[in-house]
Amino acid sequence: MDLRRDIKRRLAQVTWPMLGACLAGYFVYHAVQGDRGIVAWMQLNQQIRVAEDELAKTDTERQEMEQRVALLSNTSLDLDMLEERARVMLNFAHPDDLVIFYNAQQTPGTAPQPALN
Repeated sequence: MDLRRDIKRRLAQVTWPMLGACLAGYFVYHAVQGDRGIVAWMQLNQQIRVAEDELAKTDTERQEMEQRVALLSNTSLDLDMLEERARVMLNFAHPDDLVIFYNAQQTPGTAPQPALN
């Protein structure tokens, strides 16, 4: 009888601290690994940094395009820009231009190979 009472008393002493430790462990685990935990927060910060870098790159490209469009506007038409765009769009070349052909398999920047006909 005394052994049984001793076991019950020790079990009662251990039950509440173990329950508290399990509850604390549950909250700590979800604070780190949960949907709104530390790991998810770090991943979101990484995604934000990548998106901000992409936004900066896109803004730079947009500003360059706006500058090129401004050169083609009615108020300040840049004839050089107009000529360049017309050549690109119509696939024309000026008689004084030097045109170099290279094989489709050849990468630009390497020594030209003669075309076999």
